[in-house]
Amino acid sequence: MSTNANKKLIGAGVIAAVASSLCCIVPVVAAVASVSGIAASVSWLEPARPYLVLFTVIVLGFAWYQHIKNKRAEIDCDCEEDDMSVGALPTGQAGSAKVGKPSFLQSTKFLGIVTVFSALMLAFPYYSGVFFPSSENITVVVSEENIAEGRLKIEGMTCTGCEHHVTQSLTDQNTVIEATSSYKEGLAVVKFDKSRTTLAELSIIVEEETGYTVTNQEIIN
Repeated sequence: MSTNANKKLIGAGVIAAVASSLCCIVPVVAAVASVSGIAASVSWLEPARPYLVLFTVIVLGFAWYQHIKNKRAEIDCDCEEDDMSVGALPTGQAGSAKVGKPSFLQSTKFLGIVTVFSALMLAFPYYSGVFFPSSENITVVVSEENIAEGRLKIEGMTCTGCEHHVTQSLTDQNTVIEATSSYKEGLAVVKFDKSRTTLAELSIIVEEETGYTVTNQEIIN
């Protein structure tokens, strides 16, 4: 395979690695940059994630195979040139021929950097929560009769990053006592001061802040 073709293949692998975690990268960017409503715009990529991960692994594996194969071929070629030089050049000049140094894009270091970067992108959904800004601890004083607990059914969450985004959008409200969310179950559970807000109002906040869709809401306590 030519060098240019190999570069394109590596580039495709990197793009696939980024795309595979884009549905979790966007919520982090949205939360950090305080940009509302864009997190759900790439959720359509989630079903393709397993295929993108597989494609990335295959491409990088093949790139390493080609790289090692070329390295071995260069070593064999150098050995043959050295043997020829010994017989062709005068005494004292054997081995004086220089082999051109490969570019950085052809180096083992570059391929290693690409591989590490791709691995970090593929694993991003599992550690994306560390990038969310810490919510300020707000002490909400509420009389017991005003405490309500509700459940929101949410469509669009695809990873732990989405969970953190939804939870943060709720806990940032000074009317919310606590909140948790689960992308696997597609829901959020929130305790709030019903004398100051309603579950419907919190649903609107979640949709505006995250871009996900609240399909159902119910008071459970």
